[in-house]
Amino acid sequence: MREHLDQKLTRLNHDLIKMGAMVEEIIDKAIVSLKNQDLEMAKSIYTDDDAIDEMELSIEKDCLNLIALQQPIAKDLRRIASALKIITDLERIGDHAVNIAKVTLEIGKEPLMKPLIDIPKMAEICQRMIKLSLDAFVNQDVELARKVAEMDQEVDDLYDIVIKEVFEYISRDSKFLNQGIKLLFVGRYLERVADHTTNICERIIYMVTGERVEIN
Repeated sequence: MREHLDQKLTRLNHDLIKMGAMVEEIIDKAIVSLKNQDLEMAKSIYTDDDAIDEMELSIEKDCLNLIALQQPIAKDLRRIASALKIITDLERIGDHAVNIAKVTLEIGKEPLMKPLIDIPKMAEICQRMIKLSLDAFVNQDVELARKVAEMDQEVDDLYDIVIKEVFEYISRDSKFLNQGIKLLFVGRYLERVADHTTNICERIIYMVTGERVEIN
């Protein structure tokens, strides 16, 4: 029974890493399509999000089967319960990528008010947070989980810069108002991605220690 459960938990790790990689990629595509105003790439994000949704359902089914058939206790049960919460956060991150794609399609080929610098930086940090948080899950690394959660502040700081710059452009010329608001939404979506990843880190700490913490 123990060996069988361990095999199932190893598969769960693998599937979570796979879903995390899909989420990292969809965030990257969302920002690249916005930066390059690649409308076809933006449209493809909807299909990518469907695949993430299917992955969430598959992992959820496996977790529920594990609970029903293996009757895990203590740390094993916390691990499975944490995975169920983590896939929800990952799915919502995918939804934010879709929201960014919608903005890209709304802006279309309208010239961007300025080259995008800080928004891609936010996305890069978010992608790194996602990868490292799942590394922390697999390795049950509380210290790494805490370090990843602290990266949320970097995203928040960049978002503050984006807000300031957008309002400066709008104050100079009101023609930037509509696009500026859309870019602020993109920044907000990425800020929420970092928040969801922080949630993942909190789940990891609970999984390992049994203690519920609220970070940032």
